[in-house]
Amino acid sequence: MSVITVGNLLLSLSLAALGYGLYKLVELLVAPLFSPLRNLPGPPSPSFIFGNLKEIFDAENSVLHEAWTDKYGNTFKYKAWFNQDRLYTLDTRALNHVLSHSIDYQKPSLARFNLGEILGEGLLVVEGEQHRQQRRIMNPAFGPAQIRELTEIFVEKAIQLRDVWDAEITLAGEPARINVLKGLSKMTLDAIGLAGFNYQFDSLNTEGKSNELNAAFEVMFRSIARFSLFPLIKAYVPPLRIIPDARSKRIATAQKAMRRIGLSLVAEKKAEIVKAVSTGEKGGDTLHSRDLLTLLIKANMATDIPESQRLSDEDVLAQVPTFLVAGHETTSNATTWCLYALTQAPHVQQKLREELLGISTDNPTMDELNALPYLDAVVRETMRVHAPVPSSIRVAVRDDVIPLNTPYVDVDGQVHDVIHVKKGSPIFIPILAINRSKELWGEDAFEFKPERWENVPEAVQSIPGVWGNQMSFLGGPRSCIGYRFSLVEMKALIFTLVRAFEFELAVPAIDIIKKATVVQRPMVKSEMDKGNQMPLLLKRYQRV
Repeated sequence: MSVITVGNLLLSLSLAALGYGLYKLVELLVAPLFSPLRNLPGPPSPSFIFGNLKEIFDAENSVLHEAWTDKYGNTFKYKAWFNQDRLYTLDTRALNHVLSHSIDYQKPSLARFNLGEILGEGLLVVEGEQHRQQRRIMNPAFGPAQIRELTEIFVEKAIQLRDVWDAEITLAGEPARINVLKGLSKMTLDAIGLAGFNYQFDSLNTEGKSNELNAAFEVMFRSIARFSLFPLIKAYVPPLRIIPDARSKRIATAQKAMRRIGLSLVAEKKAEIVKAVSTGEKGGDTLHSRDLLTLLIKANMATDIPESQRLSDEDVLAQVPTFLVAGHETTSNATTWCLYALTQAPHVQQKLREELLGISTDNPTMDELNALPYLDAVVRETMRVHAPVPSSIRVAVRDDVIPLNTPYVDVDGQVHDVIHVKKGSPIFIPILAINRSKELWGEDAFEFKPERWENVPEAVQSIPGVWGNQMSFLGGPRSCIGYRFSLVEMKALIFTLVRAFEFELAVPAIDIIKKATVVQRPMVKSEMDKGNQMPLLLKRYQRV
């Protein structure tokens, strides 16, 4: 190909990208003029480019939204990029409508592009019929019977973490300052490796052993967790996606390693299942591997599944990074916030410890963990007050009318009992704000009080969540498929750690802040250079 031809090609691509970019810019500029949300009340926009987003980013999760709720009511709008109207509502009927109509309200293309670039076309990314197909095949792997069999892994890894922290106390003396977020993150990575696809990460190994899949996963997760402007622009302007950058090169290298290892795991498990069937083991029912990937592949190979409904190897492979991301950071952060909450309520910590010490074994079953009422209340209250994922967003893919429990008054003084949205209208899903709404939970909604679960307010019955009268695992067809997995793992961790140690906060509580990209992570205001951390003082609990 001649230099002139290459030059013409590059010029054509550049002009195409510029033309598409200008078209999208004009579309963005004109959209607010015709938005059906334009008459909703809401805060003024301080920036044409960022709207209210920079204010929201600089504040702690949901704090600004909750202040706006006090001023503008349960249903209002705020401004996103280029002053685009974004609907915000705490109305439970409206949220139920959006979450239950997942075909009409989908993840924004921007979020899908950024997640898909890293995770592939897995359950967290795909929409519509493809999502239903994947979920239908995957559901059996996340049932109570399957999680019961995985509980041994959770307890084993929790005990390993307990022993790691015990060794740190021996070295540092009591009380020892320990960044519990770091240890919990390693534990949940090891647990999802084994429970997800029978893979040894060994990240809790004190010798610091590493492996290729661990390194690839770290590259991918850092790419999700960090905000970068150019990937944002590429998401808005698809022609720019062909332009390589440092981030996309790192992701491509990591994906190559993850794909190679993932394909090997899939092929290995398929061979095990075929061998089990050929030797008469009732379709592989006596397989020793009970990990989620094996169960998924078995379900996908079942003879009663029509060929057209089976997942391709690519679809199965996409679940490997999906398992890692969904089953790793959420549980470690939730447990971190639970330990923090216990430091702020010593009486709760002691009451919980007394219940846990009433169990004679260090290796409880799932049923034994679920039979502990105060442990269950502590977990529920942690997930309510410190939801790991504080919010989500959906976009209307067609014009629609959203019903309301409580009418709103627009800027012209008109009363409306429905919200009109048009195709492309974004809707903010306020997970954390719903979880601590005073209107639903009472004036003490912001307080950590496990005892509230002894008498749950009637108003919270309307919250459209899949679990616990809260939104932490969302609701509707796209609710978290792995919520049982997460809850039992969290209970195993708290059971093991609270029996072994007493926890105190190592810094003033006012110094702890939350910052979220995918999940809410703790930081210390006076030690921002250290990144995400939760420093606690640990000492061994001495039984009387």
